[in-house]
Amino acid sequence: MGMDLQTAWRGFYNQMVSGGYKRVLEGLQNTLIIAVLGLLIGIVIGTILAVTKVVPQKRKVARVFSTLTDIYVGIFRGTPMVVQLLIFYFVLFPMIGMGDIPALVVAIISFGMNSGAYVCEIMRSGILSVDKGQMEAGRAVGLSYGQTMFKVIIPQAVKNILPTLGNEFIILVKDTSVVSFIAAVDLTKAFQEIGSANYEYLVPYMVLALCYLVIVYFITLIIKLLERRLRASDRR
Repeated sequence: MGMDLQTAWRGFYNQMVSGGYKRVLEGLQNTLIIAVLGLLIGIVIGTILAVTKVVPQKRKVARVFSTLTDIYVGIFRGTPMVVQLLIFYFVLFPMIGMGDIPALVVAIISFGMNSGAYVCEIMRSGILSVDKGQMEAGRAVGLSYGQTMFKVIIPQAVKNILPTLGNEFIILVKDTSVVSFIAAVDLTKAFQEIGSANYEYLVPYMVLALCYLVIVYFITLIIKLLERRLRASDRR
C-alpha cells in the first residue's frame, strides 16, 4: 500500500510539472472569478429584491413586485444549482440566440442569479434587524424613503449580515465544482483531468480537498478580520 501511494504521488507530481499546474492555476482562477462575481451580482440582485419585500405594501405595484420576488426566490432556492446551470447553458441562452456565450460567463450569471435569491433573504433579515428609529430619523432630516434605505439602513444591515454573506461566499466557492457539467474549467475539473491522465484519482482528489480547505480557511479569516474592524469602528 505504501509503495502504491508513493507511486501515485510520483505520478501526480509528474503530471503537475509536465503542465498540469497550469490547468490547476486556470481552474483556481475560474473558481474564484465565478464565486466573487457571482456573489457581487447576488448582492446587487438580493439587495433590490429585499427592498421590494420590506417596503410598505400599500400600493398595488409594491405588492406585485413583492409577489414576483417570492416567485424568483422560490424558483432559485427550490431547484439544484446544477439544474439551473444546465438550463441556462443548454436551454435559455440558445433560445435567445446566445448559444455561443462562453461557459465561464454562463456560470457567473447562473451563480449570480442563484446567489441573489439567498442574499435576498439574508439582506431582508438584516434590514429588519436595524432599529425602526433609523428610518424615522432619516425621514426627519429630509431624506426620502429610498435615500434613507440605501444611505442609512442598508449600510447598517450589511454590518449585521457580514458573517452570513461570508458563508454564502464559501458555499459559492464549493458549488463551483458543478461547472464542469457545462465544460467550464474549475478547480475540480482541473484535478479530474490530472487524475484521468493515468487513471489514478486518490492523490489528485486528496490535494483537491486540501485546496478547498485552504481557500475556505482564508475566506473565514478575512471575514473575521472585517468583523473586528467593523466592531472597532463602531466603538470609535
